[in-house]
Formats: sequence, structure tokens, C-alpha cells
Amino acid sequence: MALFDLRAEHQLDVMQPNQSLNGLFARLLTGVDAMLERVQPDCVLVHGDTTTAAAAALAAFHRRIRVGHVEAGLRSGDIHSPYPEEMNRRLVDSMSTWLFAPTPAARDAALNEGVSGRVWVTGNTVIDALVATVAKLDSDAALERSLAERYVWLDARRKLLLITGHRRENFGDGFRNICAALQDLAQRDDVQIVYPVHLNPNVRDVVQNALGGQANVHLIAPVDYIDFVWLMRRAYLILTDSGGVQEEAPSLGKPVLVLRDVTERPEAIAAGTVCLVGTSRERIVTEASRLLDDSAIYAGFCRSANPYGDGHACSRIVDALCERPFTQFHS
Repeated sequence: MALFDLRAEHQLDVMQPNQSLNGLFARLLTGVDAMLERVQPDCVLVHGDTTTAAAAALAAFHRRIRVGHVEAGLRSGDIHSPYPEEMNRRLVDSMSTWLFAPTPAARDAALNEGVSGRVWVTGNTVIDALVATVAKLDSDAALERSLAERYVWLDARRKLLLITGHRRENFGDGFRNICAALQDLAQRDDVQIVYPVHLNPNVRDVVQNALGGQANVHLIAPVDYIDFVWLMRRAYLILTDSGGVQEEAPSLGKPVLVLRDVTERPEAIAAGTVCLVGTSRERIVTEASRLLDDSAIYAGFCRSANPYGDGHACSRIVDALCERPFTQFHS
């Protein structure tokens, strides 16, 4: 938040070690409700598909406060994947007065479900954040130098594979298979793997046991957003189960292998910017090797256009809330 000069005015302090989803939802619902009682807002904006977004929207709905959903309409078609995010997003859409969809396909998905709110196509705010962060890196030589010094151990002679993973549906065998694939890829002399490891013990313990001490693999603590953008810009290939990274990486011209069986962002697949590989060890290694070894295939990924935004989603959302003239984003 400090990167964007933002400060939290209310802190719920609800996180607990190894928490259950129901326990988290209950604490969020109670905490947000108390905050709404104090603040008495005219409307509540929630973003994305997190448990926090769903609980905040429901708390506002119970108080008859209008809800605006930023990043509305994304659908995988499977309520269990991503889990619980797919259902969270459907729940928030159903309670929203304003639905801000990143793409026309997301708009259509929401309308096909018969949502009662009005839908606008705005692009995604994650691209706004990315554009602002890249501009900050490009305009601040001292910041760029400090980041280069922080990651001085990166080997410019090797292709950087940047990894992220945290999805609940991949807990257990999924993460073990992903780690086995990374072990295989780490045997190549031309790659280095950087993995900022999520703090959830269901992820951290598996990754540390499988990849700790592995040659060519750097397991690092979770990084700030500006660090992650810096690493994405230097990556040759990104492997992730994150939704946001599927949108950010194409803006930087980076191919993405998605470590999931389904995605709520099918536009990226249609645009040729990402490839779904699931958690199969063999599939991950095969598709990563194709991009590492075939320059023509790699170039095809990099040339594809980003369907998720042009860096002006936030201003479109403000215009919609203020009922000003509105120009929709066309992917």
C-alpha cells in the first residue's frame, strides 16, 4: 500500500495461523459490520474474489448499503476451481449495484446469470497498478539500482523462471507435482528458478522440503509488489496459479504457464498469452521446455496483445459511479 501512498484507516486484525475459511469469514463479517456501523458509508467497493470481498459485500448488503464490485463477471464455470474464489465472485456479483467487468466476456457472463446490477466494461485495475509501477521503476534510477543490488545473485547468463503458487485446490498432490516438475527443470544448465514462497504452511512446507537446497532454485520470502514487477520484467517465463499474474505478465511481454486445470480468465488463452498446464509434472516440464527451446513459439506468446486493460480502469469506474459519460474498454 505504501507504494501507492495509501494508508489503512481501519484494521480488522482477523488473520490467524492455519485458519479455516468459515472462521475467517465469520470474523470478517463481524469486523466489517462494526466498521460500517461507525463509518456509515454511502456505498462499499470490493475487489476481486477473496473471502474478504465476499464477507464485506454481504455485510454491506445486510445493512442495505449499495455494493460496487471491481473485477466482476470472471467465471471458470466450476464452483470448485478456483476454490473458494469462484463462488465468492458469484456471490458478490449477485449483491452488487455496480459491476465493473474487465472484459466484454466477463460482462456477458454476469448478464447471463441475470444479475440485478448494472454492468460496465472497464478493463482491470491490476493493469493500472502495473502501469504506474513500471513508470515508477523507469523514472527512478536509484530505486532501480537498489532492486538490482537486492537481487545481485541473479545470473544474467541463465533464463529466469519466476514461480508463484498459493491456490487451495493445489494443496497436497498438486504442489508436490509442481515441485517435482521444478526439480526436473532445475537440471537444465540454462535456467535459474526464483520462487517467492507463500507463507501458508500447506505451500511453504511442501516447497521447502522438495526444493530447499536444490541447485539453480532460489526460494525467497514473499516480496513487495514493486519487487515482483521488477522480477517479472526480468523473467524469461512465469509459472503461476495466480489470477492477477495471468493479466500482468502479458503487459510485460512474458509468457505464462498457468498451474491450474481451469481459469476464470479465458481471454488470455484465446489471445495466446497464457497456456493452461494444470499440475501434471510431465505437462509442466513439456510446455516449459518448448518455450525455453523454441524461439518461434516463445515469440508468438510475447507478441500477443493483453485483453485485460489499458491502464485507465480506475478512471472509468469513477466515471460510472459519478454517472459521467463513459467509454467502455474493448479488449
